Amino acid sequence: MTTILFIEDENALQSAATYALEKEGYTILSALDGETGLELAKTKKPDIILLDLILPKKDGFTVLAELKSNDATRDIPIIILSNLESSADVEKALALGGTIYLVKASYSLNEVMNKVQEVLGKKAK
Repeated sequence: MTTILFIEDENALQSAATYALEKEGYTILSALDGETGLELAKTKKPDIILLDLILPKKDGFTVLAELKSNDATRDIPIIILSNLESSADVEKALALGGTIYLVKASYSLNEVMNKVQEVLGKKAK
């Protein structure tokens, strides 16, 4: 079964996405802060990570850099899902190793799920 780690501090979004992705048959690991997310990534080795950038304890840029510098987690695709939309933030996240950058306000949950399926190499519904 495919495992998705969702590192997001907004409870409502975390719950909605978890519900929708579980309905599609994915196993979801949830973290409400960057520190917990980093530990889960290292110990559980998910197939893909959805990562917010504005997080308590450890921001998403730091989490991304640490994941990509660790041999155990460097090859996990990471979809950035953030409200930060400046070109500098997008460029920084992609330069650090993000696979795709999605601005939350511009994508529906369904579109995010399609991106997850694309990245995982599955046919988008």
